[in-house]
Amino acid sequence: MRQIQAAVLGHTQNQRPYAKHRPLAIRQLKLGDPGPGEVLVRITAAGLCHSDLSVIDGNRPRPVPMVLGHESAGIVEQVGEGVQLDIGQQVISVFLPRCENCAACATGGKLPCSAGTASNTAGTLLTGARRLMLDGKPVHHHLGVSAFADYAVMDARSLVPVGADVPAEVAAVLGCAVLTGGGALRNAAKATGAEDVAIIGLGGVGMAALLVAAGQRTTGRILAIDANDQKLATALALGADEACTPQELGQRSAQIVVEAAGHPRAFETALQATGVGGTLVTVGLPARGAMSSIEPLALTAGARTIIGSYMGSALPKQDIGYYEQLWRSGRLPVEKLVETRPLAQINEALDDLADGRSVRQVLLPGIGAEAQ
Repeated sequence: MRQIQAAVLGHTQNQRPYAKHRPLAIRQLKLGDPGPGEVLVRITAAGLCHSDLSVIDGNRPRPVPMVLGHESAGIVEQVGEGVQLDIGQQVISVFLPRCENCAACATGGKLPCSAGTASNTAGTLLTGARRLMLDGKPVHHHLGVSAFADYAVMDARSLVPVGADVPAEVAAVLGCAVLTGGGALRNAAKATGAEDVAIIGLGGVGMAALLVAAGQRTTGRILAIDANDQKLATALALGADEACTPQELGQRSAQIVVEAAGHPRAFETALQATGVGGTLVTVGLPARGAMSSIEPLALTAGARTIIGSYMGSALPKQDIGYYEQLWRSGRLPVEKLVETRPLAQINEALDDLADGRSVRQVLLPGIGAEAQ
């Protein structure tokens, strides 16, 4: 067992501004040794995602206290029995481990693993274990990762190795933003690069989808849609051919549309942008109970298809290697999305995320992090 520093969420339904109310506190915790099939990882970078924010504001109920963070890169420090990873190897985390035994795991990435979903909801590792302790009491894991810390113990099935040449802040983003946004195109929509693509919502996932669309396109055009003018300008700089607000959409349409905003009105805009015979892939996570209004005739008469995609309908051990090589080739400049800041500034980073002032903030542990 070792002592670590981590950002602990004590309760949900927190109010803004987060910099004032400070829902996450940097605390000293005890971290148990890895058991069979588990890995101790020294965290080198951890991305801040709307999925973290939705736990903090109560839109996605999770047990507390909990150490948040699910998009990360790190170095293998210790392995439990049966783990086929090397000490010193760089790994990235994925937020939905796969047991490889359930019926959902047999769908080739289409459905989330049943066991992984259950353990994520319960706040445990895939085996049901908890390795975090605060003041002698168990602390829950976030999506099997809990990366807002300097160290974490994870199930080996939550980890994918990547090359040492990939910078930590780039590697981290491959495991969530790129996997989800890129997978919506490659796995759910089966994009070839020849189709026109529209991206609705230019946060981390939407921008990653845009980068993947630009990196693999041949003749297709890319339309970026968001209410934030600065993000529209960034999208144009990253390869979009056109950019507009939802109000400016008009008659523009695309064969493949990715909705990455997680808002019911964004889903309606996405369907509006889906051309005749086109495919809409929705990856956003709106609040429970949020409802959209659509015209069923638009589906029937226009032969449109709507697909839901979680974690990019991905098989991470296969898909991440593709994105790793796309980055090496210069066609996936993920670093252009990333802003790094110390883990100690996590509450301020939450405000920037909620206000749309950043695309992907990556938190670095051990820099200015003093336990509170």
